[in-house]
Amino acid sequence: MVDQVEAMRTEAVEQQTETDSAAITPVDGDPSPEQHYRAGAYALLASLLGGAPDQERLGWVSGFAVVDQSGDEMALAMSMLGLAAKSCSPETIDDEYHALFIGLGRGELVPYGSWYLTGFLMERPLGRLRNDLAALGFQRDPAVHEPEDHVAALCEVMQLLISDGVAHEQQSQFFNTHMADWFKRFFVDLSEARSAVFYRAVGRFGIAFMDLEQRYLAMQV
Repeated sequence: MVDQVEAMRTEAVEQQTETDSAAITPVDGDPSPEQHYRAGAYALLASLLGGAPDQERLGWVSGFAVVDQSGDEMALAMSMLGLAAKSCSPETIDDEYHALFIGLGRGELVPYGSWYLTGFLMERPLGRLRNDLAALGFQRDPAVHEPEDHVAALCEVMQLLISDGVAHEQQSQFFNTHMADWFKRFFVDLSEARSAVFYRAVGRFGIAFMDLEQRYLAMQV
């Protein structure tokens, strides 16, 4: 497991880029398809929410356009995300990302757990998250100023927990403690954001995946 929370963003993007032919990230020591799928979905969301994708990333995501839309909501969301990637340029998505998450002082959305749970940044939920990250072996890089409760960072944590083969119960506890109460709300807001075009499809993908993930983590495995 990596030592610095913010280093996870680079690692997740690199792992996902290496996977050219499927929407999954390999899970060391666990060949089950659902674990490959879960890790890959989290890594994909982390890479798209951690920064605007470049042309190489868009080209990879556009491969989802061929997914059969007659399947379930997850298949439809994947296909729509692929079509959005094919129709949007990196430049327009970069502008969109800044309008959504950065803006002049603040973007249209504030992608932090403390904000969604309390209405303020750097509140008690962040302190609880830092304690749990430390217990799991993660340490914050003091040179990084972005709080750990960013939606992309939490997706990266889940991807690493899955890839490292952390017990189902621990994954479920982390998700339910730090993500379940606000992640789906964030993705709904993203899917309806005024500034969003490409990211509306990202939001829809996130909603569909969160529905599946909540059901999966509620299971006794």
